[in-house]
Amino acid sequence: MLHYALVFLVIAIIAAVLGFGGIAGTAAWIAQVLFVIFLILSVVAFLRRSR
Repeated sequence: MLHYALVFLVIAIIAAVLGFGGIAGTAAWIAQVLFVIFLILSVVAFLRRSR
């Protein structure tokens, strides 16, 4: 999951450098959503493991 977030972040950076604003914004939004999902799943896994 974190891998996909980083991939979309790199896509967003490359698209921003090349001037594709809409694509860059969408890729950055997807990266943010995937990163939040990764964080939530990591916390849940950590809490389940600590019991």
